[in-house]
Amino acid sequence: MQLNPNSHQDSQQPRVANAGDKGSSFGRFSRRSFLGRSSLLTAAGFVAGVTGVSLSGKQGEDIVQAQEIVGRGNYTKLLEKAYKVRLAAAKANQDIPIPPHPTNGDEERYPNKIGSDSRGLPHNKLGEVDLKAYESLTKAVTTHNHDDFEKVILGGTRKLVNAQGPLAISLEGCNPVQISVPPPATLASPERAAEAVEIYWQALLRDVPFHKLQNNTEDPLVLAAVEELNKLSAFKGPKQNGRVTPQSLFRGSVTYIDKNDKSGRTAKHVTAPGVLVGPHISQFALQNIPWGVQYVPPVIRTALAGNDFLTDYEEWLNVQNGGAPKSLKYDPVRRYIFTIRDLSEFSHAPGASFFGASLILGTTRNANDPFSGGIGAPLNPGNPFVKSKTQQGGNGSFAVGHLQALLNLGTSRAIRAAYWHKFYVHRILRPEAYGGLVNNNIVNKTQYPVHQDILNSKAIAQSFSKFGSYLLPHGYPEGSPIHSSYVGGAAAIAGVNATLLKAYFDEDFVIPNPVVPDPNDPTKVIPYTGEPLTVGGELNKLAANYTLGRGHGGIHWRTDGSAGLALGEEVAISILKDERLGYNEKFNGFTFTKFDGNKITV
Repeated sequence: MQLNPNSHQDSQQPRVANAGDKGSSFGRFSRRSFLGRSSLLTAAGFVAGVTGVSLSGKQGEDIVQAQEIVGRGNYTKLLEKAYKVRLAAAKANQDIPIPPHPTNGDEERYPNKIGSDSRGLPHNKLGEVDLKAYESLTKAVTTHNHDDFEKVILGGTRKLVNAQGPLAISLEGCNPVQISVPPPATLASPERAAEAVEIYWQALLRDVPFHKLQNNTEDPLVLAAVEELNKLSAFKGPKQNGRVTPQSLFRGSVTYIDKNDKSGRTAKHVTAPGVLVGPHISQFALQNIPWGVQYVPPVIRTALAGNDFLTDYEEWLNVQNGGAPKSLKYDPVRRYIFTIRDLSEFSHAPGASFFGASLILGTTRNANDPFSGGIGAPLNPGNPFVKSKTQQGGNGSFAVGHLQALLNLGTSRAIRAAYWHKFYVHRILRPEAYGGLVNNNIVNKTQYPVHQDILNSKAIAQSFSKFGSYLLPHGYPEGSPIHSSYVGGAAAIAGVNATLLKAYFDEDFVIPNPVVPDPNDPTKVIPYTGEPLTVGGELNKLAANYTLGRGHGGIHWRTDGSAGLALGEEVAISILKDERLGYNEKFNGFTFTKFDGNKITV
């Protein structure tokens, strides 16, 4: 049988001998003797996988023995190696201890569950959840029984989002129960009130351009937000010289567990390298994304100014019950991310984002193509092929194609870990529900235990003056997804993807020809001149943008995102550990800088 040189399929398939093929050496080995050596898999599965044919061939037909073909290795030896690697990965992951998972205690503290997430379930006129419905949810997440999830009592048409996803067993990386996050702020705490003050200011500044978030700004709303946040000792956002500034306003932070506290209760808040450097928006959200002979422009579809929702009480209550929301009105002109509202839309319906960043990093700009993107960043210096004279990486290992497979895998695994905390540990209320407590305290004289820092804030007064209620104005008509607030799923995605990208590319490489949106025409960009912007810093900034954009929409507390970034980073590290076990190349490990500024080698 002659192989077709133009057939990719033929070139990949082991040859199967015909009974009458007298010129072959296949007859020396019977099917029985071959199958007897393939002990790691069932005979049928192994042979079908290797040859692409079933076992129902004609009598006397023989199958090639891999080690007898000149130039080919021992298939069985490679299969045994794969088996041992999987065993080693499983054993290594099994040896990771389960850390403590302390909660903030609000679910037990309040019998009416006002400190817990209950959106999508039925509520009374005050927005308090029907306790039977809440018990139907907690029963399901306690039993892990699929049928119990089908019995959860919903209040409207919106459904729970992927509640059983965290129960899926991952074959790569560690189990969600092996990653811990510090407990979120309690309902009555000044920390929760400080986050609420910030998120009300995010709503009030939703149509302010980012170029006004600079230390020389004269924008009165920006200055008012900075002034109030500086008065709150419990505020944990980024600061410059110990103070919130216009330049640090609404920039990202990362929350780790303080390793000195073995209980897992103490949080450590950091600002990732590069997040405070230069423009607010990452270069990876402002560059054309090269995609072979195509490209994806970075201009986005965004909402028109003034598209704010959930400020009417009946609309708010309908969304709490899981009812159908209103709809957005979009700007017909696409533009670069220019305002806080634009960034919220960028995170609302994310596009290429981190996958796009991999293409920007891994593609060299074509001087003959004015629309081409790409910065041609060097690979991580630890890549085994950087100094090779004869080899380069590919889709199988150590190049962009392989990285992109890990980005998609990491996204799924990060969501499993984040949703495990959402459904099975913390079940913390969303900002929109907190806004209902605030509104009812002021309007209906209820006595919900929210801190005075939010009730007395200028943000609340300004919001009432603009919108006519004390509810939190949302940029998304549907409000939040139907799962709890802590930790942020989008933040976990950002954390895992940014970490994988830093593991693959030289994070110290300075980005050439950086840009910013034109203040006079956001459909264009102009050159940025200022402090150099590095790959690592701008990836950290992209993660922060992606995360804080959800807060700009009104659906996440700051610490939802900051803890989610740290969780995603941990997921990425666990995947890289498993990946490394299987490589054949001489490789000393992935070295990169974590969000806390410490270098690590995996």
